[in-house]
Amino acid sequence: MILKNKSHRQFYLLAAIVTLAIIILNSGQVFANQLAQVNQRQVYNLERNIVYEQVNETKLTLDVYKNKKSGLSPTLMVIHGGGWIKGEKEDELFFKPYFDWGFSVVNIEYRLAKVALAPAAVEDALCALNWVVNNASKYNFDTKKIVLTGFSAGGHLSLTTGMMPDVKKFNQNCPESKPTKVAAIVNWSGITDVNDLLIGRNQKYFAVQWFGNRNSPREIEIAKSVSPINFVRPNLPPILTIHGEKDNFVPYSHAVRLHQALRQAGTVNQLFTVKGAEHGGFSKAQKRRIYAAIKTFLIKQGVIRNN
Repeated sequence: MILKNKSHRQFYLLAAIVTLAIIILNSGQVFANQLAQVNQRQVYNLERNIVYEQVNETKLTLDVYKNKKSGLSPTLMVIHGGGWIKGEKEDELFFKPYFDWGFSVVNIEYRLAKVALAPAAVEDALCALNWVVNNASKYNFDTKKIVLTGFSAGGHLSLTTGMMPDVKKFNQNCPESKPTKVAAIVNWSGITDVNDLLIGRNQKYFAVQWFGNRNSPREIEIAKSVSPINFVRPNLPPILTIHGEKDNFVPYSHAVRLHQALRQAGTVNQLFTVKGAEHGGFSKAQKRRIYAAIKTFLIKQGVIRNN
């Protein structure tokens, strides 16, 4: 093809330069992604979809990211969100900073409302913690440094798992499980009063669905029995709560009430309020501040070292 004039030649030259720049940029991004993957593979060994519990025909699985360093490692059990009605463990890989802090990570799934109604998810999370303890020697988990974390419904399940005063009521599927005092709980925007979302002005569709669209005295009693606000007492594990100031999906008041009750009981706890934030969707700057607060909190509790 013959370019008829100078302007045409300049146009095609500019187009060629832009195309080349895009190719170089994309190649650089691919390399960066590959490099990140390589670095992660150097940090941990990954085992996917290990069955930790089977209820009837339902097999529940977890992923283990085993720290490659020798010796025992602090261990994070991650519980995904989704209002107890949706979501899967692959949705929320917000635990990557923990690898830099020397953690192994156990990322679990649990029965959603479409499979089993409340309190099935609570039962499953307790069984998953039991699996972590029972398999500690195989994976070099430090049972004195187990941390629970989750977002939204996952935050709720982290709190119930770490605060439950008597697990016997909820361990019918893993009757061998025993109470385990974890080293800390990092609660991201978790539900602390289930009744508040089941009935009344703060009622939410996902809570109603988790209880099978019923709110009879039986459901209300179950909701009470799985509400962390009702578990507050002295000598609980240290609890860090992260919550958006303008969160209406899980009202910010849930975090405030839990913080005040824990403080009154003398339990070590901290409320990290994310100014102007709603339910998740935190900015990069906010996340940097959040993870800095988490690291500082875990250092103060002796879970990790300041290095």
